[in-house]
Amino acid sequence: MRWPVEAPAPAPAERTLTTAGIVGLGAVLPEEAVPSDVIADRLGLAHGWIERRTGIASRRRVAADARVSDLAADAARAALADASLDAADIDTVLVATLAPDEITPNTAPQVAHAIGAGAAGAIDIGAACTGFVSGITVAAGLVESGRAENVLVIGAEVMSRYTDYDDRSTAGLFGDGAGAVVLAPRESGAIGRSVLGSDGAAAPFIIAPRETALMRMDGHETFKRAVRTLVNNAIETVAANNLELDDIDLFVLHQANGRITSAVREGLDVEAERVLDAIAEVGNTSAASIPLALATARERGLLHDGDKVLLGAVGAGFTWGAVVVEWGSA
Repeated sequence: MRWPVEAPAPAPAERTLTTAGIVGLGAVLPEEAVPSDVIADRLGLAHGWIERRTGIASRRRVAADARVSDLAADAARAALADASLDAADIDTVLVATLAPDEITPNTAPQVAHAIGAGAAGAIDIGAACTGFVSGITVAAGLVESGRAENVLVIGAEVMSRYTDYDDRSTAGLFGDGAGAVVLAPRESGAIGRSVLGSDGAAAPFIIAPRETALMRMDGHETFKRAVRTLVNNAIETVAANNLELDDIDLFVLHQANGRITSAVREGLDVEAERVLDAIAEVGNTSAASIPLALATARERGLLHDGDKVLLGAVGAGFTWGAVVVEWGSA
């Protein structure tokens, strides 16, 4: 008996990804500025010591009754206005923070409600200072795969509530603030490949125990690991995008410490003008650092259509991540 021969099934259509890009950017800072010399006085240090060691002249601090969700919502509104979008257009809200107002609920659903994003998906990203880069990676995947149209990525921190101002190793580092971007489909200005990683064995070097909720840091070990990791991660990410370091127009790194930024620049052997230094007036704002730095870069006229920008961060956990973004007007 001869079985009937069936015609071969048609080959599945090749699936193409939608290009995801940044179409809106916003940033907010609390009004109060705390000079480094005020902190130095409390610690018994000479004026100028903190700034020489960290590059931080001052940082912003929220009012006692301020909420990180409100700070995040203000940054989100600024990014939406920049993108000429309504909150109702947002499918997903991602908030990177290590300073939620409560243990639960998370920050993202509160922000979505506050800005009028309706029933948008809402997720907190917990990767400390790497959180914003992680959020960009998740958001780009959602847009590229067609699972979301417009995604808000917010980095928001109230670090002042977790800072021990009697601890010489951390008192002069941290500040408060929030920044946000909107990712959406676009023909240019693409989010490139990212490279994320972690090493939980190094978690004790940066920690805020639940018992005290105050930041503790092994400064020497953190410095060494941060510099080495930022350099290696940048090189890996550039290669993953089939680029060379010379192809990157601007390096926007987590603003942790001015000495770290300088050491990374030397490790990469790139010109000083290609590595953004924006820490002086804001300090280390953890997950808010990179969007705040992007806003500063734009204010300084350092972002141009077609520029290739590398975003890179390291943070507690120990986490790290970098991504290449092609800048483009919305």
